Amino acid sequence: MAFKIGNLTIENQIILAPMAGVSNSPFRILTRQYGAGLVFAEMVSDKGLLYENDKTKKLLYMTDIEKPMAQQIFGSDLITMVKAAKYIDEHSNCDIIDINMGCPVPKVAIKAQAGASLMKNPDLIYHIVNEIVKTVSKPVTVKIRSGWDHQSINAVDVAKRIEQAGASAITVHARTRSQGYGGHADLDVIKAVKQAVNIPVIGNGDVTDGPSAKHMLDYTGCDAVMIGRGALGNPWIFREIHQYLKDGTIIPRPTHQEIQEMMLKHLDSLVELKGEHVAVLEMRSHGPWYLKGIDHASELRKQLSTARTKEEFKVYVEAFFNAHP
Repeated sequence: MAFKIGNLTIENQIILAPMAGVSNSPFRILTRQYGAGLVFAEMVSDKGLLYENDKTKKLLYMTDIEKPMAQQIFGSDLITMVKAAKYIDEHSNCDIIDINMGCPVPKVAIKAQAGASLMKNPDLIYHIVNEIVKTVSKPVTVKIRSGWDHQSINAVDVAKRIEQAGASAITVHARTRSQGYGGHADLDVIKAVKQAVNIPVIGNGDVTDGPSAKHMLDYTGCDAVMIGRGALGNPWIFREIHQYLKDGTIIPRPTHQEIQEMMLKHLDSLVELKGEHVAVLEMRSHGPWYLKGIDHASELRKQLSTARTKEEFKVYVEAFFNAHP
């Protein structure tokens, strides 16, 4: 089912989450090809953009094939966040500007007082969102958590402020910052946010297949589901969820040959974008994710963790799958 974020029509209810080191252009293209209705780029630092940091600016790279696409920014300073959003509005090919108010990692949430740390300051959230909305031409969305910890679950109040500030949609990761990625997502929080606001609500947390996606949509009434860790090494998840939501069919898992082909395709596209050295380093993470649930793959995981060249990576992968067709 299609829904709208601002004037932008999103063709279905399945969305790729912004994940650092993962949601880059090659992976976004893969997930769009397998049915993601909208993809989020990995977050960029407001100050990194303003200081013209090369590494940060490279993260803005995107192609038309990936659209519709959202670019996420993080920071905690009102002035620099507005300037960074304006920079993205003017220099990025994205369709949506998303503000990160949910990242739990200490470097962001504690050291930079950004990400999930903003959940402790609803007034600042309102002002950041409101000023960005007034400054940019693209729709503005916000990704939040349930709250900072279990004593301060305030997603509903924060969501109301975000809507009042003019945002076009809200994503709710239904865990607190103190939970990190542990425990279970609390779907009642997403449900409460959906009932409290009139803009689209995207649910995030523990969606790993068709049945869990349908359960979140049905139980919470949210407009779409966001897939994060469930997509690691598994771009097929978007196809699987799309089919399940359509008619209840559970598509068989990809064959070993499909997995082998996807790993090498992913490697090739990363090499094209980032060069061989960086691509192989990134595939040291992606490779083991693709192998999850495959018997006898422990040796290949070790080999991939030491691969230094594209050719070495390919030799390891092809030898394993030839032995385990």
